[in-house]
Amino acid sequence: MHHSIEIENLSFEYPDGTPALREVSLSISPGEKVALVGPNGAGKSTLILHLNGILGGHGSVRVCGLEVVKENLGRVRSCVGLVFQSPEDQLFSPTVFDDVAFGPLYQGLSREQVLQNVDEALEAVHMLAYKQRVSHHLSMGEKKRIAIATVLSMHPEVLVLDEPTGGLDPRSRRSLIHLLKELPLTMLVSTHDMHLVHEIFPRMIVLDEGRVVADGPTQDLLNNTTLLNDHGLEKP
Repeated sequence: MHHSIEIENLSFEYPDGTPALREVSLSISPGEKVALVGPNGAGKSTLILHLNGILGGHGSVRVCGLEVVKENLGRVRSCVGLVFQSPEDQLFSPTVFDDVAFGPLYQGLSREQVLQNVDEALEAVHMLAYKQRVSHHLSMGEKKRIAIATVLSMHPEVLVLDEPTGGLDPRSRRSLIHLLKELPLTMLVSTHDMHLVHEIFPRMIVLDEGRVVADGPTQDLLNNTTLLNDHGLEKP
């Protein structure tokens, strides 16, 4: 059985030569929910953007058994649902329906199948009643849910989220945590929210200065005070 995500010796430099990732290796099995944590500038977002080919460094990246190379990008992006930190990067259509239908239409699905996928995705994030609403008039918490629905509508195998609870008030945050718990997908989530990590993710990967400095059971790593202090992390 293939890993959902497999990264070997991935290195990446910004155009000015600053290293962002240094020989990162990790693998995530189907069904695993994994948190990616580390201080600002650790390389978390850079790593995530390699999973569907937005960025390309040196090394090997495979998702759902497919190498992330130009000729596979269409299939890779169907496998990996990437939800950006700001929902504004994902919502650009006149209505919620149009936003969520965009991916399935792009995949060339029939009208019936598109309608079904949209309803299923909105149902999964508890937003079916919002189908005809204007995305830009929604609250931040609602926009985050719609952004997740835009990738769920393409039936990905893996869900990758960048700072999903950023900018949310306590009620929206709690409701998003419940949603992420419910979703039966392989998940990699980059976050500073250690309460979220503690609550949902059995495994945690710590990235700092572009390197994996720890990878193991969340509870064990959260009990390692030295590790947390050394890498600017707070115990929840």
